Amino acid sequence: MTDSRPVSPLATPPEEVAGHNLLAGKKAIVTAAAGTGIGFATARRILLEGGDVLVSDFHERRLGETVEKLSAEFPNQQVVSFVCDVSSTEQVNELFASAASQLGRIDVVVNNAGLGGETPVVDMTDEQWDRVVDITLNSTFRATRAALAYFRDAPHGGIIVNNASVLGWRAQRGQAHYAAAKAGVMALTRCSAVEAADYGVRINAVAPSIAKHPFLAKVTSDDLLDELASREAYGRAA
Repeated sequence: MTDSRPVSPLATPPEEVAGHNLLAGKKAIVTAAAGTGIGFATARRILLEGGDVLVSDFHERRLGETVEKLSAEFPNQQVVSFVCDVSSTEQVNELFASAASQLGRIDVVVNNAGLGGETPVVDMTDEQWDRVVDITLNSTFRATRAALAYFRDAPHGGIIVNNASVLGWRAQRGQAHYAAAKAGVMALTRCSAVEAADYGVRINAVAPSIAKHPFLAKVTSDDLLDELASREAYGRAA
């Protein structure tokens, strides 16, 4: 049986939109930005829009490769890094201190760190649940707290963007831990945004659907990724 649905005009990825200097002079932090995926793409877009960026990740080698790649493409902008395990409050606090020192100031924080997996609830261990919730939700709390502590005393305000997921409100087998954590990111975003308004800070969350990249393939199957991509309105993954 063939699929009779019409092909979306956006089934083919669009060409990249040129930068408009929307972040000229701004300094940004992006967590989990080493290698490929949403974090790397976000860091690159910040540079494309004229900003400077500190990329952070747990993987030191890949982080170094990321800095080299971005610096080569954007030689006139500042690309620095900080190796950080977001499960550690101490390291997250050091990340913000390092960013303020290396960049001179912080204007934008993108909390992109997250960890998935595919395990049915009945088979899920406490350790699997705790690890995903800690990296995906608790790390966003740690970084949001550190960012607000910085922005509270800064004269220029700031912006925090949290990477949530469509699974924060949509059910999918084997994703209870990840979905619960991303729903928590959404709730954290709403509550902290109300408080952050006192400091002139905006906090928002984005909720991407599937974005295919090599590291995602390590925690799931190609068949599942293809199936999920086919369900998208555009008929493709991001």
